[in-house]
Amino acid sequence: MTRERSRRRLRRRDRDALIAAALTALSLTASGCVVVHGERVQLPATTRAEAARALTAFTAAYNKADEAYDSSLDAPYVTGPLADIDAARLKAGHANSPSGNAHHAPLKLTDPKFTIPKKAGWPRWFVADARGNKGGNYRWVLVFRRDGLDERWQVAYLTLMRPGTVPRLRTDADGWARAVPAGATGLAVRPQDLSETYTGYLKSGGKEFAAGGATSGLRASRAKEAEKPGLVRQFIDEPLTRDAYAPLALRTADGGALVFFTSRHFEKLTAAQGASVPAQNKDVRALTKGEVKQSLTLETISNQAALDPAGGGPVRLLGRVQGLTSAQGD
Repeated sequence: MTRERSRRRLRRRDRDALIAAALTALSLTASGCVVVHGERVQLPATTRAEAARALTAFTAAYNKADEAYDSSLDAPYVTGPLADIDAARLKAGHANSPSGNAHHAPLKLTDPKFTIPKKAGWPRWFVADARGNKGGNYRWVLVFRRDGLDERWQVAYLTLMRPGTVPRLRTDADGWARAVPAGATGLAVRPQDLSETYTGYLKSGGKEFAAGGATSGLRASRAKEAEKPGLVRQFIDEPLTRDAYAPLALRTADGGALVFFTSRHFEKLTAAQGASVPAQNKDVRALTKGEVKQSLTLETISNQAALDPAGGGPVRLLGRVQGLTSAQGD
């Protein structure tokens, strides 16, 4: 009974906060001081109840698409890097199993926590952090965004973080979080520069990022695999920063920022004369165009969640999900 009463109070507080903000906007418009369309007024991106419904809708669509290996079933609920990764995964699955996913197990997201920033302008967005039943002991951290009130909430970013690694975020007295502008200074790296800084680091190294599997570990792995007898591997990394691939950031309790950003990666395998490119698994083959004679180029999209400290110091990657999106044989 007490828990239900608390839920009602929380829903009422969300509703009242949005109504108050809307009334403020209307009063400003009526007075002739300013015309408000959400571009200037600081408003919560959504209510917690609506955020919960968006998470439920995404999960249901994701499960239907996974079971049928049909990307059209969840395409309206994903965008940006997750849309690219998910569509390619389902395309490969359908090519190898046209009748559907015989090993489908529904994704279940429990214990959800919603972080909703109060901000002006578009896009509006929020973060859902939930315990998933797939991928091991991780929290599934999803970033929902939309560019207008008449649009559906779509997931742009999905990263997996171990319990306890999701940072504490700064909130106001009503529980709304604080969005960090892409061009914000006072951080180790501006959010809008993080994708370019990361891809530059993968190529040349540096001190911008803390050691880890997706930073120093990835560079070491690439160096080890770069040239083997009869085979050369080349890597090209590109930043992605526009539209649904744009970085999104929240202020952390310590003054830093939790930043979600995207990058694109190419890996080219070239066999020496008389040698051949190693055989690839069935999913890679399903996404490969052309005939693999002497080379194979793999294209992947990656989305990262990073802890960008205030002032300076190395950026720490908290989660990274990368997926093959296409391949080309030559």
